Amino acid sequence: MLDLLAIVLPVFGLIGIGYAARWTNFVSERMGEGLSEFVFSLSLPCLIFRTLVKAEIPAVQPWGYWISYFAGVAVVWTLAMIAGRRLFALKGVSAVVAGFSAGQANTVFVGVPMILKAYGEAGAVPLFLLIAVHLPVTMTLATIMAEGRQASPLVIVRRLLTHPIVVGILAGSACRPLAPHLPGPIWQVVELLGSAAVPCALVSMGIALRRYGLETGWQLPTLISALKLLLHPLIVLLLATHVFSMPPVWAGVAVLFASCPSGINAYLFAERYGEGVALASSAVTLSTVLALGTTLLWLYVLGIG
Repeated sequence: MLDLLAIVLPVFGLIGIGYAARWTNFVSERMGEGLSEFVFSLSLPCLIFRTLVKAEIPAVQPWGYWISYFAGVAVVWTLAMIAGRRLFALKGVSAVVAGFSAGQANTVFVGVPMILKAYGEAGAVPLFLLIAVHLPVTMTLATIMAEGRQASPLVIVRRLLTHPIVVGILAGSACRPLAPHLPGPIWQVVELLGSAAVPCALVSMGIALRRYGLETGWQLPTLISALKLLLHPLIVLLLATHVFSMPPVWAGVAVLFASCPSGINAYLFAERYGEGVALASSAVTLSTVLALGTTLLWLYVLGIG
């Protein structure tokens, strides 16, 4: 148990520091927004770029890996939307937000630091390969469901291609042949920016949690949290270990990725459409708080520590 706590506590400890600093007004809301923008726009893209440029990418696409994860996304997304509509009378975009909150993982602020802490460099390649498709798939699906037939393919593509994480993925993939020829100072800049991603992301997450709170009560956010933190990783675990064949580290990364709390992108998506904002913020807050306990559970199940 102490080994498991050694993995989890640094991650959630930094989140707690950010929350406490904002709660006591030691730092301003503006600081959290600045840290978040820095992580999204500069630091995490550099971390992804560095990893993809230097990583040994498998020659054959790991279809079992993709299917294991996204089958879980499809199940929890569908269940959350059905429950939202039938049990809580959600309609339109609000129902999509419920599904998005259950299917979209907080990879930037929780997933990256937790998985790298658990698996080290061995987990970096499967982690960033999953990140490479996670955001485009979930964001595209949510946009199409929200806008229906009015969804413009050009608008969707433009939003994805200008997203900093996608830019880091594309740049890292394109620069792989040039990696041996890049001068040392460039790598030092990339290393410095990338190394700041984890601590800055976690502190800014804590500040953000203080802002969101539980604005819609606890019933539906609790259901979404259970789907996100328990059912999703369970489905991935069963598929990755009993249906498809893959290295244990890859299976473990997929399970931990699925066990991450609801992502900030669900909140940003709700903000864009002006519906379901309180639901998304409540799901982010509650699932992040509960993730401290469920992460210990999944680390134990995976035999880490």
